[in-house]
Amino acid sequence: MTRLSPLATEVMSKNIVEFKGVTKTYNVGSRDAFTAISDVTFEIEDLPGKGEFITVLGPSGCGKSTVLRMIAGLDPQHPPTSGSVLVSGTPVMGPGPDRGMVFQDYTSFDNRTVLDNVAFGLECRGIDRATRHEKAREWIQRVGLNVQSDAGKFPHELSGGMRQRVAIARTLILHPRIILMDEPFGALDPHTRQQMQDLLIQLWNDVEATVFFVTHSIEEAVYLGDRVFIFSRGPGRLQHQIPIPRSTVPTHEIHRDPDYQRRVLEISEIMEQLESQKP
Repeated sequence: MTRLSPLATEVMSKNIVEFKGVTKTYNVGSRDAFTAISDVTFEIEDLPGKGEFITVLGPSGCGKSTVLRMIAGLDPQHPPTSGSVLVSGTPVMGPGPDRGMVFQDYTSFDNRTVLDNVAFGLECRGIDRATRHEKAREWIQRVGLNVQSDAGKFPHELSGGMRQRVAIARTLILHPRIILMDEPFGALDPHTRQQMQDLLIQLWNDVEATVFFVTHSIEEAVYLGDRVFIFSRGPGRLQHQIPIPRSTVPTHEIHRDPDYQRRVLEISEIMEQLESQKP
């Protein structure tokens, strides 16, 4: 039997994401100083060949987006005022190719076609035009768009759901180890939202990444999540980490499942208590 060295064992056992006593205060030292999150600590284990899907809930203003943007290394949320944010055991110093982010707003480049939007990250990496367009066409199809009819369109010619599919393809084509999603389906109609939830589960299983998914929908958090993080009112503190068994049924069927209904009710009661608390 081959034995791993202590160093190799340590590397393999690293958490993919770790927060250690993280606090973020904006405008430190000024009269309008504001603390978004306070003393947040958690660990997300690196699960090779799988990844964990973390959904994040909490009252408005509790710092959910701050947590995502700190993992992404984006200003002004990054760096923390105190504490440490680590990715694969290393402090976050800024954005990196191992992390991809999808926002609620449709962040396509208006002057680029769908094909060139999806291929943008590969272009930045210096991949030649033929190769990046070939991979972009593959991902356009994988997110449920039509290569022949949609690849040459511009963002203003697309519906909201189609534009969000483009944003997801542009992120996943780079195969990030961590996918950060800030209410990506919040502006979609209920039917399109269900379609996008099922698509996301399918793609997540394919890319085997760790996902952080911020949402205001308890039903969405329970359906998508392996674990639900619940934050308190601002300054946000991580109050609950609730494991959720992985569902094997599509969105339109899950609502009839008694276990799903029970978990939604339990988390709804927690959220009602948090909403009723004074800041």
